[in-house]
Order: sequence, then C-alpha cells, then structure tokens
Amino acid sequence: MTDNETLMTVIAANARVAAGRLASADDATKAAGLMAAASALRDGMADILAANDIDMDAAVAAKISAAMLDRLKLDEARVMSMASAVEQVAVLEDPVGQCIDSRIRPNGLVMERVRVPIGVLGIIYESRPNVTADAAALGLRSGNAIILRGGSEAVHSNRAIHAAMLRGVIQAGLPAEAIQLVPTQDREMVGFMLRAQGVIDMIIPRGGKSLVARVQDEARVPVLAHLDGICHSYVHKDADPVMAQSIVINAKMRRTGICGSTETLLIDQDYPAPAALISGLLDAGCEVRADDMLMELDARTVSAEPEDWDTEYLDSVISARVVSGLDEAMAHIARHGSHHTDAIITADESAAARFLAEVDSAIVMHNASTQFADGGEFGLGAEIGIATGRLHARGPVALEGLTTYKWIVRGQGQVRP
Repeated sequence: MTDNETLMTVIAANARVAAGRLASADDATKAAGLMAAASALRDGMADILAANDIDMDAAVAAKISAAMLDRLKLDEARVMSMASAVEQVAVLEDPVGQCIDSRIRPNGLVMERVRVPIGVLGIIYESRPNVTADAAALGLRSGNAIILRGGSEAVHSNRAIHAAMLRGVIQAGLPAEAIQLVPTQDREMVGFMLRAQGVIDMIIPRGGKSLVARVQDEARVPVLAHLDGICHSYVHKDADPVMAQSIVINAKMRRTGICGSTETLLIDQDYPAPAALISGLLDAGCEVRADDMLMELDARTVSAEPEDWDTEYLDSVISARVVSGLDEAMAHIARHGSHHTDAIITADESAAARFLAEVDSAIVMHNASTQFADGGEFGLGAEIGIATGRLHARGPVALEGLTTYKWIVRGQGQVRP
C-alpha cells in the first residue's frame, strides 16, 4: 500500500466515524456549527483573500482562461456572499428524519419512509474555491461527512476556507473529520477516491468536461454530476422584443463562465426583431457564431461551424440560428442540448406549456434567464451542483438531494402467514 493509499484509507475511515456522529446530531447543533463557520469566514477574510492572491498570481502566470480566472477570483463581496450562503443553509429545514410518506397495512403494520443521510460524500472540484464552503455546509446540514479534493489552481484558497469552516464545526462540538480536505494535490488521490466503493458512498465532481468525464468513466462509486451545460434560449415568434432583448443578453453575458450561461440562441423565423438581438449581443462584447440568415443581419458575426451547436463555451461566445418554429427549436435542443437548462421566451402560453412539458432537461424556463440555474436562486441555499441524470436527484442539488431514505416498520407482534 502506497503512502497516498494509506492516507486515503485513514481519511475515509475517519469520515465514516464522523458520518455516524453527524447522523445522530440534532438540528440545533448542526445549525450552530454552520452559523459559527459563517462568522469564521468573515473573521478570516484577510487570510482567505491573501491565499487567493497567491492562487490568482499563479493562475495568471499559467495563462489560464478568463472564465477560469473569474471562477477562481475572490474579493470581499464574494467571501461575504460565501458566508451568507452558509448561513442560508443553516436556517433551512433539516431534511434528516423527515417522513416522506406513511401507510397502514391491512395487518396493522405502520410503514414509513424517512429521510436519512447518504453517508460519506467525496467532492472533486476545480477552480471554484466557494465549493469548499458550499459543500462543507450542505454536507454538514444533511448529516453527511465530506471529503474535499480541490484543484491545484485553488489550493491556497481552499485551505484557508476549509480552516475557517473547521473552526465553526469544532466550536459547535461536531467532529472535525466531518469536513476533511485532502492535504495533497497528487492526482493519484483522485483515483483512490473513485475506487473507494463501500467506503465513499457518492462522488460529486464540479469542474470542466475533462474532469467530469474522467470521474464518470473511472468511478466505482455512484456519481452525481452533469457533463456539459449547453443551455439554450429560444425566442419564440410571440416574444416581447424588449423582454427578449433583456433576457438574452443577461442569459449569455451576466457571467459567461457558469454552467447556466446560455450557449445557443434559437430565434423563430417569424420573430420581428432578430437584428436587435444579434447587435445587442455583439455590442455587449459577445462573439456571435451565426447561421447564414443571421450573418446577413450584422457583418460582425462569424459563421457557425457544425461543432458550435455542441460546444459549451464558458466564454463571451454564443452560437445562434433561425428555426422554423417551436417544433424545430425543441428538436434542436433534443439533438444538441445537455439536459441542463433551456428557456423559451414568449407571450404565447400554449407554446410555453408545450416547451415546458416536452423539453427533457433538468431545468426548463419560461420568460426567464438561464442564469437562474442556481441552487440559491431556487431557494435551496448553496448547491452542491446541477444534476442532469434521471436517477436520485435532478437540477440544483441541495439538502434533499444529499439524503436517501429508509423504511421504518412498526408492528404490534405481527407474524407473516
């Protein structure tokens, strides 16, 4: 057994013990731990920002993309937002112990399904240091022990945030092993986590396509993830032009590096103001890769290639095309989408109803920016990620998504005939 394998074995064993303690911790204790952790994040602002400066300097020197730099960057406002997100999780209703449903059988047996923690969660993530706080908060609140393995580009930021969170956990009398940060950046540790079946109960990757693909390909542990965020905004022929203009620019340009950013714009052939949509995006600094019809509207556009319809840019780039109507828009999304978030902009309620019912994505929207694809915006507090599969959890995954259930059966001496 290598030193890293021994280290991972110890971390996982400690997490399992901590998970047992968390599962029986009362709601007030878990909430108090998170409130203390939020205060520690604010108190540790200077240390966290100093650590982030080290990571940012290294990232700039390494010439990573602007989108990745935006994900990595922390400032006072973002640290304060991180602390607020932890507090929001602290005041959410505790899912552990909730009765999902119950029934009384003809023989008098009372059967209940009750929410319980999943157990030990492994979080493998890149760039975003806020994931350290979000994952720790959600894990603790839902009674799960968390093993965090952040990317090397955010190593100093992650350590500073983890240290602050840990102070709050310990202050509340909860086990320090409830939120463990893997202390080495050796990539071998990721492999050990992925093969830790029976020790780690679920892996949640947060990062780029290559990371998520590796996790899904190699994992022997159940994975909760999405691979791409190829999100669409479809401007229907009956969309209000002022609303459509506002939503489309926000959906693409508010933050281009998040998974809820619109990557493809679909415009109905009968929509009256397509040129304004294209020029609005271009004026906002977005490169528009357009089909032949839209290229005729503005000389600043560039020609879309076939691969553009299947690309998550995470940058100030959008692909755009004209569609003949609702059916072609939904067919395009079915062929090229990633089942993440797709939106229709229209005043036609029947068209909206069809879109919402028939588009097979984790999140479907009517007259709203795809940038709302975020657990905080759904009232879930911080999120652990967006799930695009069909099992267990879908869409923003927060507290309920980090629980499973067990059956509790109460009898009065019944025996089976």
